[in-house]
Amino acid sequence: MGRSSSNTRTPAKVLERTNGGPLTGMFTDGSCEGNPGPGGWAFVWVENDRIIAEEHGTDPDTTNNRMELRALIEAYRRLPPDASVTVYSDSELCVKTMNEWASGWERRGWRRKGGPIKNLDLVQELYALVHSREVVELRWIRAHSGSRWNEYVDALASGFMREGTDR
Repeated sequence: MGRSSSNTRTPAKVLERTNGGPLTGMFTDGSCEGNPGPGGWAFVWVENDRIIAEEHGTDPDTTNNRMELRALIEAYRRLPPDASVTVYSDSELCVKTMNEWASGWERRGWRRKGGPIKNLDLVQELYALVHSREVVELRWIRAHSGSRWNEYVDALASGFMREGTDR
């Protein structure tokens, strides 16, 4: 999840200062200033510590969870149907939603025992993409733990908060 303090960290600075964590995979993140408020999302696809693709976007009025889901959706859209890659998200909620809970919700007509499913439109869109790429593994990664590419994508997603830049 993006933090307002990360608005001084640029993607370039992250690459200069950080080198831990996996060096291959698709990394995603979403960020929001206020909840709701303006937000950003991003993904970066790397192989052997080299960027294959990256993308980011913003939303003027959103929530952090929506940005986390949007980042995953855009990452999965970018992957070819036969891709064999690990997708990393620092949103434990999103990872558990896809890996543990969504199949039961689908069986119950997209209802859960505890009430309505928040962000159902994005949950359903991501769930369909996840199931269309069955060899892709979705895995949780701890936020702000020194993982080079997770920190990088956090800087991309939260970059909408930096004045005078398009990131």
